Amino acid sequence: MAGLAFGQPKPLQLWKTAPEMKKSQPTKLYIYPAPKANNTGLAVIVCPGGSYSHTMGIATEGFGVAEWLNSQGITAFVLKYRTGNKGYHFPAMLEDVQYAIHYVRQHAKEYGIDPNKIGAMGFSAGGHLVTMAGAFHKRSTLPYLGIKDNISIRPDFVVPVYPVVSMRDGIAHERSRRNLLTRKYTPEMRSLLSMELSIPPDMPPVLLVTAKDDPVVKYENSVELDRSLIKARIPHKFLLYETGGHGYGMDEKIAPEAGKWKYELIPWLKEIGMLK
Repeated sequence: MAGLAFGQPKPLQLWKTAPEMKKSQPTKLYIYPAPKANNTGLAVIVCPGGSYSHTMGIATEGFGVAEWLNSQGITAFVLKYRTGNKGYHFPAMLEDVQYAIHYVRQHAKEYGIDPNKIGAMGFSAGGHLVTMAGAFHKRSTLPYLGIKDNISIRPDFVVPVYPVVSMRDGIAHERSRRNLLTRKYTPEMRSLLSMELSIPPDMPPVLLVTAKDDPVVKYENSVELDRSLIKARIPHKFLLYETGGHGYGMDEKIAPEAGKWKYELIPWLKEIGMLK
């Protein structure tokens, strides 16, 4: 973590320009521009995991991922969103990812990005967050915060990796559910934020990744999401590995089998028209 922190860019305080949001919000965006020599014009907003309690996985699931994306000519924006350990719960996290997409699209020219090629990638709870970003793009939280322009907050593709998906009893990752919804939630909110129950017909294309031996988030979360994407006829690919565990990001040293999923990413982006 210390080594990565030394070389990471100075973060942007994301909410400082929002007219009706307190400027003291802890949300940060770390910007990793693609090298000019191989800039593809593609951008990915990266959301690390942490059970919606924290983002302590940001080294492996944020900065390390951003550096690999840069090596492929992709600009990365690592989002340190608000979490339960700081007293934040839904919809704070959704506000953060929606405004991050808004910011990146608004400043696309400045960063050498195609505004129609902006995706969202998330790990564990971050996987739930980017799935929400895709599913809830018509449920914008931004007008209530004074942002009333016509800039789209729909990501052009979504990549949930070993994601939290469901809030339902028996399958939910309970710590993530508690931090997202607190202990007091209605059945309606539980269903709404169970992403397998909330996939719209205009969900962006999805690359879904997990391993069967995940000891933290039951891999059945991803199986349920895959079924829902099939039912809704959403273009997607499901990479289900036998081994990998949890928390590996893109690191093959941690997960020799599942860590190879990154080699499937570029061909898939070409397949859906995001890369030449």
